[in-house]
Amino acid sequence: MATSMHSQPGVYAVLLGSGVSTGAGLLTGWGVVTELVARVAAASAPDDAGAVAAARADPELWWSENGEGELGYSSLLEQLAPSAAARQGLLAGFFEPGSDDETPVRQPSMAHRAIAELVRRGSVKVIVTTNFDRLMEQALDAAGVSPQVISRPEAVNGMAPLAHSSATVIKLHGDYRDLGTRNTPAELSEYPVEWTGLLEQVFDEYGLIVSGWSADWDVALVGALEQSTSRRYPLYWDQRSSRGESAKRLLAGRGGIVLPASNADDLFGELVESLEALDRLSAPPLTTAMAVARLKRYLPDPVRRIDLHDLVMGVVDGVVDAIAAQPVSSVDGGEVTWQMVDDAIDSHVRSMDQLAPLLIEGVWHDSDGVHDRLWVDVVQRLVDAGAAFPTQFNQVLRSVRLIPALVAVAVISITATRRNREGLLLTVATEVEGQSHPGFEQRVNAAQLVHYQRLFTDDWAKNLPRWAGSGWLYPTSHLFTTEVRRFFRDLIPDEEDFLAAYRGFEYRLGLIQEFTPGNRAMSGEYVGETGWRGEEPQAESALRKQAERGHAAPWDSLLDGKITLDDALIAHRAVIKRYQRWG
Repeated sequence: MATSMHSQPGVYAVLLGSGVSTGAGLLTGWGVVTELVARVAAASAPDDAGAVAAARADPELWWSENGEGELGYSSLLEQLAPSAAARQGLLAGFFEPGSDDETPVRQPSMAHRAIAELVRRGSVKVIVTTNFDRLMEQALDAAGVSPQVISRPEAVNGMAPLAHSSATVIKLHGDYRDLGTRNTPAELSEYPVEWTGLLEQVFDEYGLIVSGWSADWDVALVGALEQSTSRRYPLYWDQRSSRGESAKRLLAGRGGIVLPASNADDLFGELVESLEALDRLSAPPLTTAMAVARLKRYLPDPVRRIDLHDLVMGVVDGVVDAIAAQPVSSVDGGEVTWQMVDDAIDSHVRSMDQLAPLLIEGVWHDSDGVHDRLWVDVVQRLVDAGAAFPTQFNQVLRSVRLIPALVAVAVISITATRRNREGLLLTVATEVEGQSHPGFEQRVNAAQLVHYQRLFTDDWAKNLPRWAGSGWLYPTSHLFTTEVRRFFRDLIPDEEDFLAAYRGFEYRLGLIQEFTPGNRAMSGEYVGETGWRGEEPQAESALRKQAERGHAAPWDSLLDGKITLDDALIAHRAVIKRYQRWG
């Protein structure tokens, strides 16, 4: 059904009965019968408390012993409220709160909201209903859809053609506030010619999804369906309401299909999910601009958290696939060349072309950290993919598989630092963990895994063809400073500003490495002469300012009282000076 509806949007109509409104707390037709019988029992025997209980427990038995005629929703209404005005007053209490507000205001059910979404997306254009509540209209209005509502047969002649209206709601039994509601056996046994003509058109030109309608009482509607022999599009009927003899006869006559759904909420909710899945399957690949636009739309909306997760993780899946596609040894068993390594580096960086902008925009606009778990999960996925140990591998080609993880840690950390969110940097660098050696169960944190020396040493980096013989003091650091730069053209347009931001990232990562198990702090361009202001590294000065502004708590948590942040920064400065002398 979903596949057919997805390929031919707008050719299906829905036929809704009272079962669709039960999810909103409204009674079904039989539920109204039970309540009305209980009221008759209370009025007939005001001094007999057991009469009401007996009537509710078995309304048919009580009515056979105390009522007149055959019990049914329509016949009961005819006896209790002989006129249309009286029926309107009697029924209003089932749909509106009482004067004392004890009865809650009814809200559209999940089924109503899902159907409204089907209409909004253009999958459904016609809704035929025997219900006279206004929940469907409320759901459509909430979805931004303004349907034409036809609740009287005389309105058919002036209505817009079905094909020209974005949505049409046909209320065969009227509106509960309308004196023209149809409830009695006489009213339900034959429809006016306007209704029959309109139904003939709908049943001939549209496929039909029936839900919450049992076909037990609506003789005229059953007749309209029986007279329509068109099988241009299929008929679907939910399992729960299609059990009666009339429903089985209609299904057989139209070659209908029973849908195994326990209720309308599940049926239409799953239908919307299936259509959205088909959308994703058939949609062209997202451009980076489109992905960023969706991310910005999803971020502030708590209802779209799953959409945000699926968007970001869908892009992560592409990066993981790219990591797996890169060889970890020579294809023909020959020697691994530096050109092969250089090409692998380029491929791993390019695989982040869409994800890196998403992470930057996501962290920047998520200033309250509502989605921090998502950013951490992204890095964990990349670490898991990059840190895996194949059966056979070349060490350099395997190690550069962690480049996407390093880029993710870098862009998240730099953006978070610009947002005065040191905590996110530390969470990503210390809580994400991965395997450091084959066969070892012990795992190390992300700061240690993306240590420059784990990727490749400066001696290796000097051999990359990209340098064409040019010598860099810290080639690994220069490589990633250059590669990450392009992701920040919009957020940090000034070159010197970006260099300070990246060196701040290297400095912080080195500080974490110093105070967590594993390798000592990595070296990099941040230790060079231009990275100092007098006797203090510029990155240290910037971190001290952050601490003074009240952002020291995450670092204090990392150090765990073993050393003060001030002492840790001074000790780290000594390490950097030693690196500087060696350089």
